[in-house]
Amino acid sequence: MENQYKKTFPDLMVGKKIIYVHGFMSAGSSHTVQILRDYMPEATVIAPDLPIHPEEAMELLRNLVDTEKPDLIIGTSMGGMYTEMLYGVDRICVNPAFQMGTTISESNMMGKQVFQNERQDGIQEVIVTKALVKEYKEITEQCFSLVTEEEQQRVFGLFGDADPVVHTFDLFNEHYPQAIRFHGEHRLIEKAVFHYLMPVIRWIDDRQEGRERRTVLIDQNTLADGYCKPKSSLHKAYEFLLDNYNVFFVCPAPTNNPSALTEQQAWIEDAFSAPAWNHTIFTNQPQLLYGDYFISSTEHDDFLGTSLLFGSEEFKTWEEIITFFERLGGQ
Repeated sequence: MENQYKKTFPDLMVGKKIIYVHGFMSAGSSHTVQILRDYMPEATVIAPDLPIHPEEAMELLRNLVDTEKPDLIIGTSMGGMYTEMLYGVDRICVNPAFQMGTTISESNMMGKQVFQNERQDGIQEVIVTKALVKEYKEITEQCFSLVTEEEQQRVFGLFGDADPVVHTFDLFNEHYPQAIRFHGEHRLIEKAVFHYLMPVIRWIDDRQEGRERRTVLIDQNTLADGYCKPKSSLHKAYEFLLDNYNVFFVCPAPTNNPSALTEQQAWIEDAFSAPAWNHTIFTNQPQLLYGDYFISSTEHDDFLGTSLLFGSEEFKTWEEIITFFERLGGQ
């Protein structure tokens, strides 16, 4: 069966270094590392095997950061916990295990354990003892110790909404505002990397480069069908636009029905998940918005950019919207 996520992003993180920090009982040879290398062929992805003892792991990682001077660090699970403490670098913590000692105990990880991926040192088994659990509990007490306003802008947290192992969204959100839920479980499978991690990497890369993408505004009235489900080809169009544009959703803000804002936001979050985080604009005066393109089922002749009337003869479907932007070539 053909891999539907077989795609590269050659314009992302060009010439930059990324350190990937793996999870408990994994290694730098994990499949996630290869996915990142395949998706960003112009970046260098460094993925060390971590020592089982947390203090040794942190020492290795801090030395690696000092030596390699990475542009981005991505950590998953236990690696997300370590990543939070690597201050001074842009970071993404995926399902971070900030209560690692408790997680080991509650997830039946005591006793003899086998590494999930091949390690360079050839060691494939380890005994997880109560003493080791204590070490992890002690290291997690160091989390969030150097959080500043600057650090808060450097760190994103991604949390699977069906994660059965780690539940640290609220804890992360107490310290960092960029806490984002995505549709997924604990393990970072390729689908989650493609749909949810790559857009966040794009945000970071754009900020680092001072890159200003042209803006596409999508009116809420173009999104759902009569059954409140996403219209045909909407997701395809959305992900196509994300490659080249900064995409925002525009929703009404009825003064006499404030609960409508919550409902609209929840629908967008459920439909689009992580890439739509903080990309919804609530306004009753859309003609005052500034952008390059506005896709709406309502005419907006006073919009300063280019209006695309969804449902018209020219733009009956989202497939025709895709065709329009394909012809523009990202312009």
